[in-house]
Amino acid sequence: MGPGHSTPRHHPRLTALDALRLIAALMVALYHYGGRGGQITTAWGSSPRHQFPHLSQAFAYGCLGVQLFFVISGFVICMSGWGRSLRSFTASRAARLYPAYWAAILLVTAAFALPLARHYGGSVSTSDILVNLTMLQQPVGAERVLGVCWTLWVEVRFYALFALFVVLPGATRHRVVLFCAVWTLASALTTAAHAEALKVVVMPEESSFFIGGIGLYLVHRYGHSLTAWGIVAVSFLVGQHYAVAGLWHPPGPHHFSYRSPVVIIAVLALGYAAVAAVAVRGARWPSWRWLTVAGALTYPFYLVHEHLGWLVVQVLHRRLGIPSYGVLVLTVGLMLALAWVLHVGVERRLTPLLRRGLEATPQATDSR
Repeated sequence: MGPGHSTPRHHPRLTALDALRLIAALMVALYHYGGRGGQITTAWGSSPRHQFPHLSQAFAYGCLGVQLFFVISGFVICMSGWGRSLRSFTASRAARLYPAYWAAILLVTAAFALPLARHYGGSVSTSDILVNLTMLQQPVGAERVLGVCWTLWVEVRFYALFALFVVLPGATRHRVVLFCAVWTLASALTTAAHAEALKVVVMPEESSFFIGGIGLYLVHRYGHSLTAWGIVAVSFLVGQHYAVAGLWHPPGPHHFSYRSPVVIIAVLALGYAAVAAVAVRGARWPSWRWLTVAGALTYPFYLVHEHLGWLVVQVLHRRLGIPSYGVLVLTVGLMLALAWVLHVGVERRLTPLLRRGLEATPQATDSR
């Protein structure tokens, strides 16, 4: 390891990551609006293949925005957790996740109680809605209010692993490298042993992407090294396997679309390359203000776009008769506008309050 690798580099906010977050969210939105079947077919009144005959196949690859999210998350969580106490790290993550999430749960629940939503299946029970507020609905077997919340359950488990094995003992380069190596090996062994119970903790299908983001943060913080780039390379090679295995199927009439393994790998490679470019170039990217705004809108947009988007598409297309491509643009725009309202009205107000409350040290009281 060269002399430039021993001293960490400190950079200001990486606004280019905010742009990548928004791109990943828009990829997922295009997938939900035009790249799959299911409830969106009810919203359009026909299959998205008929609405977007030339683009629905491309939109089907938008689901890979989730893997890009995970790579970015590995980078950001490693960056934000470095040098923090367990209390501070936990408070920052909870304050970041919950306010907009609670608002989205309430909004979607209220919207799907309207007659407009009667074609989208039965409503979630009151008991299950209450469980959804904890973000633990999947492990306890409750019905989900938000379809996208499965990725939040993945994120929460990653935060827990990183907090336990890196933040709690104190982040160092050696400890982070060891964490990546052990998690990679544990993921492979869990798959080889068909240990379903361990998969809940180890998450072999998603772990590689978080590990890749962590490796790229090591490149950003310490500079180029064979170890850091080796972590990134192994994570990509393993991660693409799980992505192809999960998303590829032979062409056939029973599937909405056919995803080429080569294209899946290429999209993932582009995602890794984009985060790597941020890691290597650091703060040399333009720091336009709109990039910070884009980053702020991404999470609330991601939460509300799917289910509320169904209702917007239904009104704009089936009731107002607006053409498909116009509806697509308007729906994305309206969901971004709603995300801005949630950011300003909910996150800016509640996030600091929740963080301060969770970081506060309880005052000892005299019980005499």
